[in-house]
Amino acid sequence: MVGFRWFAKQHADQLKITGYVRNTSRGDVEILACGKSEDIQTYIDYLKQGPSRARVEKIINETLDDEKRYQQFSIRM
Repeated sequence: MVGFRWFAKQHADQLKITGYVRNTSRGDVEILACGKSEDIQTYIDYLKQGPSRARVEKIINETLDDEKRYQQFSIRM
C-alpha cells in the first residue's frame, strides 16, 4: 500500500496514539495502537479511508491486554 505506513503514523501522531505500524511478510500492514478508546475509534475511521492511492480491504480490530508502554508511534521495517 503506497504511503500507508506514513499515513498511519501521521494520524497516530495527531491523535497522540502510541505504538507502531509495520509491513508483514504476507504483504499486510500491522498496527499496534495504544490510546484512549475514542481516539482509537477515530484512528480506525481514518485507517478505513486510507491515503488516496491505497486500497483498504479489511481491518481486524483486537483489544489486547499488553503491559508494554510506548512513548511514541513508530514505523518499523
